[in-house]
Amino acid sequence: MRSTAPTPPASCTRSNRRAARAAVSGGVYPRSGRARRLAVVTTISFARGVPAPECIPVELLADCARAIIERDGTTVLSYGSPSGYEPLREWIAECHSVEPGRILVTNGSLQGLVFLAERFAGARVLVESPTYDRPLKILAAAGVGVATVPMDDEGLELGALEEALASGAKPAFLYTIPTFQNPSGRTLNDERRRRLVGLAHEHDLLVLEDDPYGLVRFEGHAPPTLFELDGGERVIYSSSFSKTIAPGLRVGYFVLPAGLENELEALAVSTYITPALLGQATVFEFLRRGSLEPNLERIRPLLAARRDAMLESLERELPGAHWSRPEGGYFVWLELAEGADATALLARAGSAGVTFVAGTDFGGAPNTARLAFSFVSPDEIREGVRRLAALVVEPISV
Repeated sequence: MRSTAPTPPASCTRSNRRAARAAVSGGVYPRSGRARRLAVVTTISFARGVPAPECIPVELLADCARAIIERDGTTVLSYGSPSGYEPLREWIAECHSVEPGRILVTNGSLQGLVFLAERFAGARVLVESPTYDRPLKILAAAGVGVATVPMDDEGLELGALEEALASGAKPAFLYTIPTFQNPSGRTLNDERRRRLVGLAHEHDLLVLEDDPYGLVRFEGHAPPTLFELDGGERVIYSSSFSKTIAPGLRVGYFVLPAGLENELEALAVSTYITPALLGQATVFEFLRRGSLEPNLERIRPLLAARRDAMLESLERELPGAHWSRPEGGYFVWLELAEGADATALLARAGSAGVTFVAGTDFGGAPNTARLAFSFVSPDEIREGVRRLAALVVEPISV
């Protein structure tokens, strides 16, 4: 959903707004000591879509790693199955009501996409636009052609998808992030999810559902995954423990339709023989202890406070702009005035001590930007948006 700040009265000129902001920063409403230090010494990054250090359960993971080495050290420190640590595969399979043989655990979920891109090298795929830039690079490296399907505030535009499916050769698959999408933060609504699965069956379309953020929900209704609606026939489900436990463990996974598991396992064998089992086993021990939900309950309010600080700051500092209002995840999608150039703004922002990612990196319009709130504190977010807003005085022409 877009948010639009109320239109200010004519008397509220840009110079008056700048003066008001200067008055606030100058002491009418004094900022905290931390905020004052931020104003002087730090660059605030809205570019990093990663967990903040305080979200990572370091001590618990250390204990899990010690326990798994003591209990199963010979296994996890040796070569093993190319499809991953067997107890973890079984745990994931039970969660998704499939056989363990359909689970491929990889060194991060992007590794699975690398295998899939190799499997369909030279083919054509569909991606939503804007979309996460890393998959675009992976697909390009494998010689996979990409055609884009636009999004709106409710997610993938299915009318445009139907047109794309009818307009040319059948694509190898559709890549989509339907929940708290990277970069937009948008979520595909329930009705469109059902229609998308119906289209997949109607057109014999394979769908790759990338869902790293689904459990990082702060509020609202959790829609069914595409995989749940499909039953695992046309949908590959991809997820990761990077956002729910820790990214440095590099543990992601695919839940595969029958028939693809052997092909992707063969690619895993040829790539690394076996994935990094110690990280996978540490994740399994964390899950076995029942620590996932308590950890989510701990990090959700931390991230929600950052999301709230971002939305409140945008409302206050950037009247007239538009932005997404995610109910979870890591990102807000900012749309500046028509004619603005976020890339040019980014070039100026570095000297002002704030950075972000221009929307064009994800296939977005020139006036768009991705603002990640996950890694920065609420104070840093308020200060960073203030710095950014000070640069958005006039539209930066393309």
